[in-house]
Amino acid sequence: MNKRNKVKQLNRNSTHRKALINNMITSLFEHERIESTLARIKVIRSHAEKLITRAKKNLSSIPEKDALHNKREVMKKIHNRDIVDKLFVDIAPRFKEVNGGYTRIYKLVNRNSDNSEVGILELVTKKSKDELKEYKKNRKDTLEKAKEERAKTKGKSEAKTKKK
Repeated sequence: MNKRNKVKQLNRNSTHRKALINNMITSLFEHERIESTLARIKVIRSHAEKLITRAKKNLSSIPEKDALHNKREVMKKIHNRDIVDKLFVDIAPRFKEVNGGYTRIYKLVNRNSDNSEVGILELVTKKSKDELKEYKKNRKDTLEKAKEERAKTKGKSEAKTKKK
């Protein structure tokens, strides 16, 4: 009997399906565009839009504990901190005035090998490749500066403990 199971199986067990979804969402937010089969893309789309909505909640003035909670909930799906920061700092503000419909699907020609339907899932307002490269470069520079600052402060604290 049909028990109205709303989970798309994607011919995988639950842990593999969860890992597949999380990895594809991470790739979507990193590159702002992914290509895969339509069945996978339709599942990924709903998960990604929920995460963008969660990130948009932090744009309004909410208590700090709620903002932290939103970030932790997103980090359950996306395990890369850089991508989470990009979602909260870069992607969510782009959709501040939009209520849903953050992604679009383009259908492509069926794949030759197995004739499966293929498509592209992308963010509606995406950056060009040059802008993405520049963003990554700036992000890398800021991370290196922060690392140097931490090393300096760590060196000072070690020197203080040696004097005592």
